[in-house]
Amino acid sequence: MQVKKRDEIEEKYTWKTEDMIASKEEWDRLYSAVENGIAEITVCSGKLNDKKNILDCLKTSTKYEDILSRMFCYSHMKRDQDVGNGENKALFDSVYNLYIRYSGETSFVMPQLSALDESYLKELASDKDFADYSYLIEGIIKDKKHTLGEKEEKILAMTHMFSSVPQEAFSMLNNADIRFEPFKDSKGEEIKLSHGVYSLMMQSPVREDREKAFNSMYHAFESNINTLASLYNGNVQKNVFYARVRGFDSCLAAAAHGEDVPTAVYERLSACIDANVGKLHDYLEFRRKKMGLDKLHMYDLHVPVVEGYEMGMDYEDACKLVVKALAPMGERYCKLLEKAFAERWVDVYENKGKRSGAYSTGCYGCHPYVLLNYQRTTHDVFTIAHEMGHSLHTYFSNETQPMPKADYKIFVAEVASTVNETLLLNYLLRNCKDKKEKEFLLSYMLDMFRTTVFRQTQFAQFEYAAHTAAENGTALTPDFLNDLYYKLNCKYYGGERVVNDDLIKYEWSRIPHFYTAFYVYKYATGLISAVCIAADILEKGESALNNYMKFLSAGGSMPPVEILKLAGVDLTTDEPFEKAMKVMDNYLKELRSL
Repeated sequence: MQVKKRDEIEEKYTWKTEDMIASKEEWDRLYSAVENGIAEITVCSGKLNDKKNILDCLKTSTKYEDILSRMFCYSHMKRDQDVGNGENKALFDSVYNLYIRYSGETSFVMPQLSALDESYLKELASDKDFADYSYLIEGIIKDKKHTLGEKEEKILAMTHMFSSVPQEAFSMLNNADIRFEPFKDSKGEEIKLSHGVYSLMMQSPVREDREKAFNSMYHAFESNINTLASLYNGNVQKNVFYARVRGFDSCLAAAAHGEDVPTAVYERLSACIDANVGKLHDYLEFRRKKMGLDKLHMYDLHVPVVEGYEMGMDYEDACKLVVKALAPMGERYCKLLEKAFAERWVDVYENKGKRSGAYSTGCYGCHPYVLLNYQRTTHDVFTIAHEMGHSLHTYFSNETQPMPKADYKIFVAEVASTVNETLLLNYLLRNCKDKKEKEFLLSYMLDMFRTTVFRQTQFAQFEYAAHTAAENGTALTPDFLNDLYYKLNCKYYGGERVVNDDLIKYEWSRIPHFYTAFYVYKYATGLISAVCIAADILEKGESALNNYMKFLSAGGSMPPVEILKLAGVDLTTDEPFEKAMKVMDNYLKELRSL
């Protein structure tokens, strides 16, 4: 099982980055434009005291931030397709340095606007000439007490030059430098592990192969645990520093404020999952019995519990299936899916040095892109639907909103993706050919609840505890982090018949999302929201779809919790959480009845 080099992948399975930036000449032109454009903004300093100057400055900033966004997106895509490629890394580093310079030179804008009288800012926010910037100005009003002076803001902007080092170093270690011990599988074939191969091995029906892959993966992280703990500690300390400098009570409060989301949403989720962790234990016991195991190990959690059925298919067939399943989203939505697959919006297969996992990315003025590491598994078929949900959310937001309002918050980012997955599952359940297929799909959805609601909340509780410890002066040593994670894992994977293998205590060290603090809980709220939205679309049809399209088209034009309300979900109440747990109960009851 060998991973191909980048130049061995057929072109039709690689993304067409030329749609974003056509050539090196265009890159150089854009780079020079931003370098020269900085001066256009800096001349505004000290003049942001009347409407014309303020509007001119905002429009000029938007112009160059648009270019920077395009360059940043392009360069990180080029880097991620082969992180070992020095030329691509240099490209990314150059635009990142330009971004740091731009941020530092233009950092006066927010402090000078923040210094304006609140009543004047409210007047600007309601002025039709400032319609594109109304939400931005409302944010400035909210941020007033957390915005520092011009000099301090410039210094903080310059710290971004090194504040991302822990994340960058982790990415290089995780994607390029870490070495996994090869092993022979049950057929005697040598397996050279990678992140993509590991995902495949965890779904193997041969338990011995799963155990060997599990041990190879986690021994590699164990052997680097001191470095990994140091990197994560550096990232947490960075978050503590920024939260305190800006006068927030905690890192959670700072992160929630940045998303314009009340901390009560995180707290409500955490409390709800703690109260319902028994539902996860019930499912684990069902899984153990269904697999015929005396005890369930951590490497038994990903293999399908229904033997002899796997929905894995060729990439092209998976794309056709996704289009059919998402028919309730309307003809235009499905035509855009077909366009994306046909016109190389997607980078499909794993290659040596390619970033692990999957994501959607994009910038204003260009169609979005998707990175996959596609394997013939059920999970990867659902990943296509998931990532295209992100991409079309971006597409509709960019199409409908002006650039200053187009970029939606991370808090709502996981909703559209999970709506697509839920609709795909419902399509498959409606078109089941036999009992085994239905059992498989129901168990797959229960696994989605396990991995997206319970697992991501477990991750969220880990990073909350780690940040709280750091805020209180506790050293985030390898032993502390390992013990913290292991105790949480035991809480979630409880029961006499579940073995919390010792190596699982290192799992925290391989989670890339921990380097974007308080991101992961949004996967859980995303699925909870998506379950409610998908049910409405299937039950109510066009009226619910119209409401959902308002959500997809809202971008970042208002607080994300309010945007979700457009689609009929109110996360400030218990209703969506209770509804989601009831759906999980029903899936498990139906599966048991079969």
